[in-house]
Amino acid sequence: MNRFNDKTVLVTGGSSGIGLAAAQAYAAEGARVIITGRDDATLARAREAIGERAVAIRNDAADLGSAQALADAIAAEGLTLDAVFINAGIAKFADVAGVSSELWDLIFDTNVKGPFFQIQALLPLLNPGAAIALNGSINAHIGMPNTTIYAASKAALISLAKTLSGEFLARGIRVNVISPGPVQTPLYGKLGLSGAELDATAAQIQGQVPLGRFGTPQELASTVLHLTAAESAYIVGTEIVVDGGMSQL
Repeated sequence: MNRFNDKTVLVTGGSSGIGLAAAQAYAAEGARVIITGRDDATLARAREAIGERAVAIRNDAADLGSAQALADAIAAEGLTLDAVFINAGIAKFADVAGVSSELWDLIFDTNVKGPFFQIQALLPLLNPGAAIALNGSINAHIGMPNTTIYAASKAALISLAKTLSGEFLARGIRVNVISPGPVQTPLYGKLGLSGAELDATAAQIQGQVPLGRFGTPQELASTVLHLTAAESAYIVGTEIVVDGGMSQL
């Protein structure tokens, strides 16, 4: 089944983890895929893994100037977009006393302000009937300690899916959210924890998942493709939770 034959898809943060898995899945179903990331070497490896039709563009999701630069780069290639997965984001955790205004701004700039202005910049490039998927998080719902700012940023992003859907309906553009639970991605390696601390944290989190394991990037990617495919034309402004039952049971 090639649901994305002759389609062009953008995946921000597409050089690793869920983003890379989604980009590979799109390519396997016939799409021309554009990925973004901040590291040239990682982008080059991801482009090779996706295939020869992939386009890799260096881009920083927290930099508002980069939002228009990305749209300009896509337009310069003569491309328009049929699907967008806004995946780039940041996860940093601290207790209430440890939250600085700088940390607040970093998280909200990357997870809320960046996605909003990226969508704004891309709007002229979106084809009628295009679909946007945003990467949320179950942290917006479960009240996990030390995630106050991260969770708030994802709650704001989930809200955007509803309000933007209302604005874009006249153009036939849908916006939805996928909210992952614990997923085995390189993100955990960026938390600044030692190997032993990472193992202990992983075991603690895994114990809260009814399925007893982390999700895989590929499991999340399949939901992203579903939400942005024609088969989901009647799904609008909705959040799909993919968390092994963690927030539900």
